Amino acid sequence: MLAVAFVWGATFVVVQNAISFLEPLSFNAIRFSFAGLFLFAWIAIVSRPLLRQLSWRVIGAGAWMGLWLFGGYALQTVGLLYTTSSKAGFITGLSVVLVPLFSFLILKQNPTTNAAIGAVLAAFGLYWLTGGAELSFNRGDVFVFFCAISFAMHIIVTGQYSSRYSTLLLTMVQIFTVAILCFIFAFCLEEATNMWDTTVLRRPEVWGALTITSLLATTAAFLIQTGVQKYTTPTRVALIFAMEPVFAALTAYLWAGERLSPSAWLGGIANFGRHDPLRTSKCALMGETVAGKAEYLLVAAKAVLREQWDSFFRHVGRFAVMIL
Repeated sequence: MLAVAFVWGATFVVVQNAISFLEPLSFNAIRFSFAGLFLFAWIAIVSRPLLRQLSWRVIGAGAWMGLWLFGGYALQTVGLLYTTSSKAGFITGLSVVLVPLFSFLILKQNPTTNAAIGAVLAAFGLYWLTGGAELSFNRGDVFVFFCAISFAMHIIVTGQYSSRYSTLLLTMVQIFTVAILCFIFAFCLEEATNMWDTTVLRRPEVWGALTITSLLATTAAFLIQTGVQKYTTPTRVALIFAMEPVFAALTAYLWAGERLSPSAWLGGIANFGRHDPLRTSKCALMGETVAGKAEYLLVAAKAVLREQWDSFFRHVGRFAVMIL
């Protein structure tokens, strides 16, 4: 999951460059379409029998996940029209606090005291990372706050359904749901003709970003999230995902030459250094060795070759719990 946060954070600069030529909803419509088609082709070629499990229940669960995910992207895009990037980044990051609350209200999971402290520390870290955004609110901030609710709910519903249905099918359906909704709203709110403008699409900044984000930041990232959430809690996922803006700031500093303020460095350190009690996992208490970690990765690799996807995600999840 930390790798997912890294990919999302590291691709932020790439996406930012691309949407200066192709509007955000149009970009995401193409990005999620490519990702969905790639995943469908993979299933059709490698795991064709899995398509028989594509029931209306699976479609409904995946569409519900996709709806919340789209809501996060769309509301953030609208909110950025009326508020600053720093405030949007901080408010979006409040999902790390909302997830434990929703886990308690919806899933009836009581967050531990240390997990709650970790969520609050992560929120403060995000506040400093975004330069100490002003605490005044406008309509853009309201849109972004509902964006944070959407992203938090996406983590919650992913946790609800990931253990019930096929990871590959759930991920494919939610990705196609986001793609369809992005196309609809792009035609309503943006200059949708840019989506078919070959001059725009052939720009290295655009096709490069579409390739990287569709394969890594969409197909691989949501496959990992959906698969690994079977073996961890939504609160833990939210705490790990709070590292995304840290990685985004670091990659912007290293690749784009952006300067980080002292408060940004302080926020990054707060997020890196926050205590997460969930580190003390059962695996750690059992005294797992380096050899044990390697064994999990070996079994996961064998599971891929045998197309045993549940086994793959189970062992990758155990490995992640041991090292995080």
